[in-house]
Amino acid sequence: MVAGMVGEVEEAEAEFPERFRSYSENERHWQARREFILRNLPPDWVEEAPWPAGRIDHLLSLSMVWANHLFLGCSYSKDLLDKVIEMAEGIEVEDVPHFTTRDEIMKKHQH
Repeated sequence: MVAGMVGEVEEAEAEFPERFRSYSENERHWQARREFILRNLPPDWVEEAPWPAGRIDHLLSLSMVWANHLFLGCSYSKDLLDKVIEMAEGIEVEDVPHFTTRDEIMKKHQH
């Protein structure tokens, strides 16, 4: 009976982040953001336990900041980017696009 319960818990954990996938998110982007979310859940997190409502929203927001910066080239404050990059440490994403900032373009044309 314990083996069945363990399987049910593992299945619930696997399904948990899926509810947060954006409709327009492709598989590659989602898998990276999913890993970000799972890596940054508190160690004592349990889906059924009461959790302050703002904490999951905060984590989801940070995951979107990281994904938007990584895949779309969005820019944010240095402190925020430092935080999400630290949170994403160790997550490997292949074929990440490289974006040139306006400042980099302007600097190139000044020479």
